[in-house]
Amino acid sequence: MYGQHITISGPFPFAVEKVTAALKNECFGILSDIDIQKAMKEKLGVDMPAYRILGACNPPLAHRALQAELEIGLLLPCNVTVREGDGGKVSVEFWTRS
Repeated sequence: MYGQHITISGPFPFAVEKVTAALKNECFGILSDIDIQKAMKEKLGVDMPAYRILGACNPPLAHRALQAELEIGLLLPCNVTVREGDGGKVSVEFWTRS
């Protein structure tokens, strides 16, 4: 496992909205939204469950981190994955410092 995860109830579009709202409550905006399911279908003709990567950023925290260490940009924005699982469940994964 590469980070922390939680499981929430679907449907998938509602789960993405719920995650986006939770990030907003913590002052994180979404800089990017990559639809992996769509990309795999378009580029490889492969079907897969819904899977999105949200690039979240809290500008004051990002600025403070960059002031301390310019190379931290390699880890920005903070990726949060939202992916469709079995039985209407949706997995949300994010990296946290242990």
